[in-house]
Amino acid sequence: MRFSRIGRFSLALAVSVALGLGMTACGGGTIGYIWVLGTQYNQIGGFKVDNFTGNLTAVVNSPFSSNGTDPVALVLKPGGRYLYVVNKGNTSTAGNISLFSVGGDGVLTFQQSYTSRGSTPVWAAVDSTGTFLYVLDSLYPDTPAYPNPDGLGDITVFQIDSTTGRLQLVPNQQIKDSNQTQLTFFPVGAKPLMMRVTNGCVLTVNSGDQTVFPYAVGTSGQLTLTANSTITTGAGKITSISTNGSYVYLTDAAATSDSAGGRILPYTVTASTCALNVLTGGPVNNLPLTSNPVYSFTDNKQKTLYVLNRSSTDSTNETSSISAFTIDPTTGKLSALGTGGSAAAGNPYSVGSGPVCMVEDTSNQYVYTSNNVDSTLTGFRIDSNSGELRNMTRSSTFPTVGQPTCLTLSGSIN
Repeated sequence: MRFSRIGRFSLALAVSVALGLGMTACGGGTIGYIWVLGTQYNQIGGFKVDNFTGNLTAVVNSPFSSNGTDPVALVLKPGGRYLYVVNKGNTSTAGNISLFSVGGDGVLTFQQSYTSRGSTPVWAAVDSTGTFLYVLDSLYPDTPAYPNPDGLGDITVFQIDSTTGRLQLVPNQQIKDSNQTQLTFFPVGAKPLMMRVTNGCVLTVNSGDQTVFPYAVGTSGQLTLTANSTITTGAGKITSISTNGSYVYLTDAAATSDSAGGRILPYTVTASTCALNVLTGGPVNNLPLTSNPVYSFTDNKQKTLYVLNRSSTDSTNETSSISAFTIDPTTGKLSALGTGGSAAAGNPYSVGSGPVCMVEDTSNQYVYTSNNVDSTLTGFRIDSNSGELRNMTRSSTFPTVGQPTCLTLSGSIN
């Protein structure tokens, strides 16, 4: 078949446009959608994930308004149809939770906003069935009937409508105030940062006293106090929590005589009591030259733990990075990803400046970090057997909304 000069020009133009949009000649399909929060303009950036390359292209109409101030956390209802965004708020604007429906092409449509019971919400999680949404607040309401002299936080529990994604408050059936009125929240420790739902437990990390506050997940959305109401960690500067089935890993950013880059504190979690028990061997040092770990993430196969480091102890190369650790499937113990106890080439892996969160796509091919300082996403191909990270075949850096915080990723939407 022969083409005219005009036909050849049109074909070349079409190929050029396709490449510019991140498509491949063999027609890579979309395997998922990424949504990332940006605090500079209170936005949500939406991206399609290309199956063949991991390349990201913007969703139609992206970015979207977060419908609040200072968006810091987000979570998807299982199935990917509904997205909940936690807007932290500021001194002049109260925080809220914005509900969005997700279209088949990844387009977000705002539905309505909800208010948690406490003030300054900072995190959210859903249970494995997608029935309940847990919102973590920095402070629970200080009232004469139930004062808050120690500055404790709380969890607000909502039941999720399976059809519409809308939220309905779940009151606390266990605790009453001095007026014998049931609380509308579940108290936790001081200055809570983050929480995880695992093994029938909701675990909150509290920076005020370096503790973990556990609740057991009860019926009808109730959170039940356990015998271990506060768990002392011994951390100097607790920053995050991640889970791997029966194992829990805390990041401690405080420098020690053994590790200037902080440590990872590994535990087992008991399902019946939500107690944490330190693994044999105790804390594991972060990798050499890393510093200020702020987030940890376990891969989909629960074989590798990744720790995001905002800085380095190397004054000549102060880059942000990912430390990778192999998880022993029998004991839960951590070892530097590599061979013979030595880190693999490239581990720790360089990322954009100021990483905040990390996600993996549902096909176990790619991982991405959100980088707050340079307003980018960093992508890697992941070896699902070894856990090693490798550069993508094309670009590994993608511009996103200004000053991004956390991100989430959905596979097929159903």
